[in-house]
Amino acid sequence: MVGNAGDGRIDRPASKADIIDPPRALGRRFLVFVDTEEEFDWTQPRRRDATATTAVAALPTAHRYLAGQGIAPTYLVDYPIASDPVAIGVMRPWLEAGACAIGTQLHPWVNPPHDEPLTVANSFVGNLPETLERAKLGALTACIEDAFGTRPRIYRAGRYGVGGATARLLEEAGYRLDVSVRALFDYSAEGGPDFSRHVVAPCRVGPARGLLELPLTSVYVGTARSLGSWLYPAAGKARLARGLLSRSGLLGRVALTPEGTPLSDALRAIRTLLDDECRLLSISFHSPSVEPGHTPYVRDLADLRTFYAWWDGVLALLAREGVEPIGADALIAALA
Repeated sequence: MVGNAGDGRIDRPASKADIIDPPRALGRRFLVFVDTEEEFDWTQPRRRDATATTAVAALPTAHRYLAGQGIAPTYLVDYPIASDPVAIGVMRPWLEAGACAIGTQLHPWVNPPHDEPLTVANSFVGNLPETLERAKLGALTACIEDAFGTRPRIYRAGRYGVGGATARLLEEAGYRLDVSVRALFDYSAEGGPDFSRHVVAPCRVGPARGLLELPLTSVYVGTARSLGSWLYPAAGKARLARGLLSRSGLLGRVALTPEGTPLSDALRAIRTLLDDECRLLSISFHSPSVEPGHTPYVRDLADLRTFYAWWDGVLALLAREGVEPIGADALIAALA
């Protein structure tokens, strides 16, 4: 299903005319995005004062691992990171050496101006009044430019919380690539966007179509995967139905992330995507996961070993299949 042709909004499925078929000369590529952010308790309501960034101390280990695989990750930094001299000191040399890109991630609850009440709905920045969304985006963009000496061109809304005005605001601010869409996922139960009918292909968004959209890669797997676009959302309305579909091998949804996706599922998803002739894969994780104790995905050293084993297995498969890494800036140039 496609959205309203010509609207250019990120929170609606793209029209067929706006979907991009990457040039064959680009080959098959993958990108790595890191939601580089503060630590907070994922089980509790969001707080404005939860702004610690101690996990940045473990980020160099993860960066060396990725760089050793030829990967130039994009660090999507939010306000607590961009305003922390220690975090800036860790990442700015990587940027200056061309070993990474620095983008923007907007967590509205810790991003000034703080003119909205703390509610679940307001944790999706696209739900805020347009003037406030613009002000928060402007404050964060300026903070990143001051911290890293370059204006960011890559954006992700925290919690994937884009709204009707987001694409226009990003175009106005000079952004070139948005990575806020989590294809096949629906956050509308909490007041967020519904991406359940978004395709994983890149597309052009924004009123002037001056913005590229690269969704986080997710795919339906299983013998009934051709029915996934309606069956998986429908199964979500019945208790335990999705689990039964997955265990039966009929239908599952797999996101390309080391957080919550077992290695075996990720490998199956990649093979399925390549069979579908998907030529751009987007892999993502949260920076606090590189140190135990900050996220539900890496609670202890055993989980951290599993985290790196996931990367070992995924990168080995990608190498065997000839899927090569590409940086976000190079992708912008290639699709421009």
